Amino acid sequence: MSSNPFEDDEAQFFVLVNNEGQYSLWPAFAERPPGWKRVLGPNGREHCLAFIEREWTDMRPQSLRDVVDEAPTRRT
Repeated sequence: MSSNPFEDDEAQFFVLVNNEGQYSLWPAFAERPPGWKRVLGPNGREHCLAFIEREWTDMRPQSLRDVVDEAPTRRT
């Protein structure tokens, strides 16, 4: 077992997402932090990481995306 539970290739993980649309790999043995919901798992680490890479295509928090999308386009 790795000393860092997030790097243990033999462990089971969940994929969590918060209300800002940010994803997290989370060890299955650990209590889910407040404000996060489970969207995948338990599965192996590589499976969860592949899911995160496929789904989390915009790293900006949802609140920032909302502000940018609402901002008027500046024309010069």
